[in-house]
Amino acid sequence: MELFFDLVFVFTITQLTETLAEHVTLATLGDVLLMLFVIWWMYSGYAWLTNAVAPTSTTRRTLLLAGMAGFLVMALAVPEAFGAYGWLFGVSYLVVNLVHSALFLQAGPGARTAMRQLAPLNILAALLVLAGGLLPEPYRHLCWVAAPLVQIAAGYLHRIEMHSILAGHFVERHGLVMIVAIGESIVAIGLGFRGVRLDGAAILVAVLGLCVAYYLWWIYFAGDDERSEHVLAGTADPRRRARLALDGWGYAHYVMLLGVVVLAVGIKKTVGHAFEPLHWGEAVALGGGVALYQLGHAGFLRRLGLAGWPHRVVAAAAVLATIPLGHVRAVAQLAAIPVIMAAAAIIEDLPRVRRDGSTAISSFGRTPGS
Repeated sequence: MELFFDLVFVFTITQLTETLAEHVTLATLGDVLLMLFVIWWMYSGYAWLTNAVAPTSTTRRTLLLAGMAGFLVMALAVPEAFGAYGWLFGVSYLVVNLVHSALFLQAGPGARTAMRQLAPLNILAALLVLAGGLLPEPYRHLCWVAAPLVQIAAGYLHRIEMHSILAGHFVERHGLVMIVAIGESIVAIGLGFRGVRLDGAAILVAVLGLCVAYYLWWIYFAGDDERSEHVLAGTADPRRRARLALDGWGYAHYVMLLGVVVLAVGIKKTVGHAFEPLHWGEAVALGGGVALYQLGHAGFLRRLGLAGWPHRVVAAAAVLATIPLGHVRAVAQLAAIPVIMAAAAIIEDLPRVRRDGSTAISSFGRTPGS
C-alpha cells in the first residue's frame, strides 16, 4: 500500500519536470521550488505517519486512498497551479492535509500529542496554498512563499521528540521513493523521444542519460542508505533522532529530488539536439541537476556524520564546470558528466579497497560479507 502511495506521489515529479521543461526560466524554476517543497513536506509527513500508524485496517487504508486521490489531483493541477487550476491544487492539498491529520489521531499517545500541535500549522500552510490559488498577483506568490515558511517553522514549534521513529521502516520508505523518482526521471526522458528519429545520436543520448541515472542510484544506494539507518537507529535521544530524521530525510532529500527534476529537464532538452549547442539555461539544467543531487546527498551525509560528503561536493563542482561544454555541444556535456561521476566513485572507493586488500570496487557491486 505504501509503495502504491509512492507511485502516485512520484507522478508529481513527472508533472514538475514537464512544467519546467516547457519554460526553462528562473521564474518557472521558482514556482517548481515552491510546489516541490509543499508537496514533499506532505509526502514526508505521510512517511512519518505510516511509520507510526500502519495501514492495516480497512478504515486506515480507505483514508490513505483518499490522501492518494488528493496527491493525484494535485499532480494533475501542477502545470496550472499558478494559473487557472490554482484553486484545484489548493483544495487537493487541503484534503491531503486533513486526511494526514485524521490518520495521525490513530497513532500512539506521544504522536497524537505532537500532531495536535503540528496539524493546525500544516492546515494553515494548506489554506495559504489555497488562498494563493484564488488571489491575484502579487498576493498569489506571497501566499505560496508563506506556506513553506509556516511548514519550516512547524518543524520547530511542535514537540518533535514525541514522534516514535522506527529507523528500518523510515529509511526504507524514503529509499523507495528515491529509486522510484530516479526511475520516473528515465520515463520522463523516454517520453521526450516521441516523434524523434532513432538514429545514432538519439541512441547515444538515451544511453548516456541512463548512465547518469545509474550514478544517481549509486550515490544513494551503494551503502550510505544502510549506514544512515544504523546512525538513525543508534541515536538514543528522541529529540536528536527526530531532528536527524527531519533534516536528513526531509530537507536534504528535497534537494536531491529537485536535482532529479532539473536533470530530467536538461536531458530532455538534449534529445534530438545531441550535436547542437544547448541554450545556457538548458546546459545549466543538465549540470545543475546533477550538482544539486550531489550537494543534497553531501548535506545528508554531513548531517548524519557519515564519511564521503567532501567527494560529493568536489564532484558537484566538477559537474558544474561542464556547463560551457553544453553550450558548445550537448552530447559533450552529457558524456562528461558520467565520466566525472565514475571517477568520483572510484576515487571514493580507493581507501576502502586498500584497507580490505580487495580488488573489487564496491561502486559496481559489493562483495559478499563486505
